Amino acid sequence: MHADKHKELDTAAAKSLEGRIWRLFKSKNIDQAITSCEQLNRQFPKYASGWHTASQIAMKLNRPGAALSAIEQAVSAEPENTSWLMQKALCLAQLNRLEALEPLVDHLLPRDLTAAYHCSTLALLLTQLGRREAAVRLYEKAATIRPDEAKHYYNIACLQRSLGNTESAENNFNKTIGLDPSDYESYKIRSELRTQTPTHNHVEELERLLANGIADRRGKAHICYALAKELEDLEEWDRSFHYLKMGADIRRSLMQYDVQRDLDTMASIRKTYGSDLFDGRVEGDGNSEAIFILGMPRTGTTLVERILSSHTQVFAAGELNNFAVQMTRLVKQRCGDKKVSRDELVEMSAGIDFKKLGEAYIDSTRPFTGHTARFIDKLPLNYLYVGLIHLALPNAKIINLKRHPLDTCYAIYKQLFLDAYPFSYDLEELGRYYVAYHQLMEHWNAVLPGVIHTIRYEKLVADLEGEARQLLGFCGLDWQPQCLKFHENPEASTTASTTQVRQPVYQSSVGKWRNYRQQLAPLIKVLETAGIPPDD
Repeated sequence: MHADKHKELDTAAAKSLEGRIWRLFKSKNIDQAITSCEQLNRQFPKYASGWHTASQIAMKLNRPGAALSAIEQAVSAEPENTSWLMQKALCLAQLNRLEALEPLVDHLLPRDLTAAYHCSTLALLLTQLGRREAAVRLYEKAATIRPDEAKHYYNIACLQRSLGNTESAENNFNKTIGLDPSDYESYKIRSELRTQTPTHNHVEELERLLANGIADRRGKAHICYALAKELEDLEEWDRSFHYLKMGADIRRSLMQYDVQRDLDTMASIRKTYGSDLFDGRVEGDGNSEAIFILGMPRTGTTLVERILSSHTQVFAAGELNNFAVQMTRLVKQRCGDKKVSRDELVEMSAGIDFKKLGEAYIDSTRPFTGHTARFIDKLPLNYLYVGLIHLALPNAKIINLKRHPLDTCYAIYKQLFLDAYPFSYDLEELGRYYVAYHQLMEHWNAVLPGVIHTIRYEKLVADLEGEARQLLGFCGLDWQPQCLKFHENPEASTTASTTQVRQPVYQSSVGKWRNYRQQLAPLIKVLETAGIPPDD
């Protein structure tokens, strides 16, 4: 038989087997799909699409290392195939191998991409690399190729929002909703883009959606939060809180969470990290790049980050969970495969090599950091690790944001978080969590006097320059007047405060809880019982 005919038959057989693999996978016969995939690649090792299939399945099973190995085989067979290179880039991104990802993305960028999937995939990778303007252009190209797909406009809108282009973002959220009226998250984000007015709001549209019934409970929660936001803008306090509580109750009902576990953990941290651990005998890593901004969410952490990152010597690295990840990794090295409880994890963390933790943390932030004298890690929950941070990186700067307890708790309660802060959807749980946080910060200040620079949100918005000068002084940075013009900082923001940080400082959020004194009664009672008065 002619060699070309052999090749055609082989390709047809390989394609047939590949089709069977996907049918098995989609019908949840995972083991059979994997076995058939191994058979395909053993029988037809030069059939590049088979290796691509193996890589895709490995990624879907959260095995990025295996996925990368498989796609390398496809790339080896066909080095310039765009689909294979895109898949390789996705694997590198999943493995956080950014030093290898960036040149591959640059290699793909000049190509004239004709598939919407390729455009949106490359846009996603550019976003991960922090190149958001280029990502917007590629999502726009994807939308031109497939103008009927809502997800492209949603992606454009989210990026425009992070870049401060709120008017265009609202237009693209409107397009998303027009194409997919069940994209309930888009309604919520659209409501947050600006202050709604009596002549320019979506209240009627949102209430009609609720009245018509929303089967998807998560979707219904999004609409409730959107209504609460818009009605608060219109100063309809009672109606606003009615929808807010409805949304929070739905969100809480969808979660399995026990606040007592978090309270026990914080008590365990206070007990483990006593003053004897900080007597100066411990040697940490001498690196002085990191500035940790922490505290409860919605207390002004993003505002402080923007002030500091407007300085030429400071880079905002975002909300990194690197410190907790590296700490957990070192604890696991000590205990091997043994399963440890949270309390044991806390206890064992006090016995790890602090210098090694500091080094591992700094290394894990590369290659994003290291090109300026200082970088900011703005993960609010790092307040759990203040003691460990100081032991591991004694030259790091730690800044805690403090805001009126009820303004803090109300601002948290009215925010629908993606996955974090499960304590925030029930007023009593929120109050109990706040008390535990308050006690932990009091503990850190007692055992580490002078180490933490505390900023009062109310003082910051009342005297921006005075507080900013103290802040820069604490960080060992010279004064630069552009730090007061943080709202002109072109860098993207991806936090819940992304629209607020595009505006100069305002004081309208101070004391907002007073409009809801009656509705917040369960929260106030918890705080008062703990000795935190509502008018503190």
